Amino acid sequence: MSIVIAIDGPSGSGKSTVARGVAKELGLSYLDTGAMYRGATWWAQRCMIDLDDQDLVAQAVKKMPLEVRLDPSDQRFICDGVDITEAIRASELSKVVSKVAVNLAVRREMKRLQREIIAAECTPHGFSQGAGIVAEGRDITTVVAPDADVRVLLTASAEARLARRAKEVRGSVDAQALAATRDEVLRRDRDDATVSEFMTAQDGVTTIDSSNLTIAEVESAVIKLAKEAFNG
Repeated sequence: MSIVIAIDGPSGSGKSTVARGVAKELGLSYLDTGAMYRGATWWAQRCMIDLDDQDLVAQAVKKMPLEVRLDPSDQRFICDGVDITEAIRASELSKVVSKVAVNLAVRREMKRLQREIIAAECTPHGFSQGAGIVAEGRDITTVVAPDADVRVLLTASAEARLARRAKEVRGSVDAQALAATRDEVLRRDRDDATVSEFMTAQDGVTTIDSSNLTIAEVESAVIKLAKEAFNG
């Protein structure tokens, strides 16, 4: 048997940190699907394509030579022979990634790739040997893996989400860092909400509000759900 854990949520909800931690604890693979959209954005820019040209962007993404290494301790993204793991986190790319993420043709291709990755990780070695994957993003619980064994919507207050992202990206939660991060967080959520529902849990999805919880507490809650699903 194998297990698939799907975690969705808005920017700054802690889903990436929690997903990595759960994957490490349970010996599972880890997939950051949002980073795949960042990779697609990097690739379109490398191909010198106008991100507003949705058809050309979609055509380029279908040919994108993206490799995702699923180690939760060191997830890497390689595209066209270049390690882009750090490059796709640049603030300049964060400002334009929504143009690619809301492209419906790109989303269809990403869904196909993500499903392939998830299926490939579900080998029949048993939960204790780490067969399975933790995948996180915006529409994993609803579109990519609606039949996942565990589906979680991780939420948090706008204030908590903004502070977390400012700390992660700029290393500070002072007024300047919060102001510089606000547009990235709120605009990205607003744009992505036009093509994906990630603010309200669908049937069968467990909501966890992380506003006043530590990362360890959220990880423990998800791991408990995973063990109940596997034993259950």
